[in-house]
Amino acid sequence: MTSRVPVVCGHWIGGERRYCHAADQVRHFLPGHRCPAHTPNALKGLPEIPPGPGMPAAAWSTPSPLNDSRVFDARAVASGKRRSNQQTYRAAQAAVNRKEPTP
Repeated sequence: MTSRVPVVCGHWIGGERRYCHAADQVRHFLPGHRCPAHTPNALKGLPEIPPGPGMPAAAWSTPSPLNDSRVFDARAVASGKRRSNQQTYRAAQAAVNRKEPTP
């Protein structure tokens, strides 16, 4: 059986020298878990932003074009500007330094 620690608001109330321990409707923000009374907008006196639709269902399953288009340039590897293992580095140096026969 697993015991779960209840999520509570972690806002420090300086005047009372304690943390807020509200456990109703706690959401996670960058500074930590906050109850509706201590959200970043509530502390600034601004209205709350309505929740959006969230991340698309296939957000993490869609392949990135950066991963698909990774091309190792032999000159960049041979110059040491692109990191690679020793075997790839030596092969790239040999490919760059190899002279093409002239007809």
